[in-house]
Amino acid sequence: MKLEELKNKKVLILGFGKEGRDSFNFLRKNFPKKVLGVADEKKLRVNKKVKLHLGKNYLKAMKNYEVIIKSPGIPPKAIAPFIRKSQTRASAKCENERSSLLRITSQADIFFENCPGRIVGITGTKGKSTTASMIYKILKEGGVKAHLVGNIGKPALSSLEKTKRADVFIYELSSHQLYNLKESPYIAVLLNIYPEHLDYYRSFMEYAKAKANITLHQNKDDFLVFNSEDKLIREFAKKSKARKIPIRGKYYSLNKEAAKEIGKIFKIPLKTINRVLKNFKYLAHRLEKVGTFQGITFYNDALATIPEATMGAMEALGNRVETIMLGGYERKIDYKKLAQKIQQSEIKNVILFPTTGKRIWKEICRQGRKAPKHFFVGNMTEAVKLAYRHTKPGKICLLSTAASSFSIFKDYREKGNLFKKYVKRFARNPALLKKAGLKFYDKKT
Repeated sequence: MKLEELKNKKVLILGFGKEGRDSFNFLRKNFPKKVLGVADEKKLRVNKKVKLHLGKNYLKAMKNYEVIIKSPGIPPKAIAPFIRKSQTRASAKCENERSSLLRITSQADIFFENCPGRIVGITGTKGKSTTASMIYKILKEGGVKAHLVGNIGKPALSSLEKTKRADVFIYELSSHQLYNLKESPYIAVLLNIYPEHLDYYRSFMEYAKAKANITLHQNKDDFLVFNSEDKLIREFAKKSKARKIPIRGKYYSLNKEAAKEIGKIFKIPLKTINRVLKNFKYLAHRLEKVGTFQGITFYNDALATIPEATMGAMEALGNRVETIMLGGYERKIDYKKLAQKIQQSEIKNVILFPTTGKRIWKEICRQGRKAPKHFFVGNMTEAVKLAYRHTKPGKICLLSTAASSFSIFKDYREKGNLFKKYVKRFARNPALLKKAGLKFYDKKT
């Protein structure tokens, strides 16, 4: 939506998280005298020239506004009833009043329509942040005036100030941000689509189509870099008008292949691209190497919230993975393929968190082979103690739970940070393990 269109409209910012606050600050700077509406379920404190709509009925405020800037965390199905009511009221009015019909937009939509530079958009169920970071580093190293925006970088709208046509924005885009997006990026990267966020969408196909929006509005001068090994993505690519660049690879190698292709589009020397990728350090909680302590190497892959992500981590690290930590919030995910992969691997110890830990273990046992040792735990302290006791020197302990964190952790960051905390604490002070009747790897067990 163009900024000029917002000038004389009654605007409501729906949801006041990180993105909502950035939208508010951007509009306040551009329209300092304008009264803005803010609606959120939580209590807030905002400066003057604001009309607040707070509490459990905050969505009802939509009827009083012409433009709604919706935050990604609010599901479309949650606001659908309020949109229908608004449309019903509008249809009962005279034709010359139809211009006040409610319009739903988003920060991403506003950014796309007002950005004079080029946008490289990256989406996928997993790997968005890593791929976006790789692309950003390659372009910067190659002399491109690149900016990292979105969930992983600087808030998008605040990046518009002083933007010129030479600027290139690497924008990590979630399905929530892509939903109903009315423009597509100059270069779209579509990595993978796995079942995820099914509590947010009405079906898996609705989620998948939201991802496909990244190429929906592209034209023949644009580029689509896509995973050619994903059947569903291949179908979406067939319908795209953009120049198509298929890529292949398994999980982490796929990220690198996508980043390479973007570098080539911008004519970055291959030598530069390879150097950046060779020296690339993975982001926190994404196959992050914590360190080697008492001969055991620990990896924090706390952001692996689906089985495919955990299988990707196992493939990346190879047969040295001897201990793995699994389980978390119940979302009715199918763990059969993960269980098969664990049975076929060199993993000897499985440490399981509630709530899905028991279900994962049952699936592993169903595979009919000799099962690894298993331990049910209720906290990270216990989990790390068991890892030290049962993992041999020279082997790997991997935290990659294949489930969301909300059963016993606040989020994946808390889970990953606790893992790192206790790994290092017990390494510095082995006496803490001895007090619990444990010790570093016990050859008798």
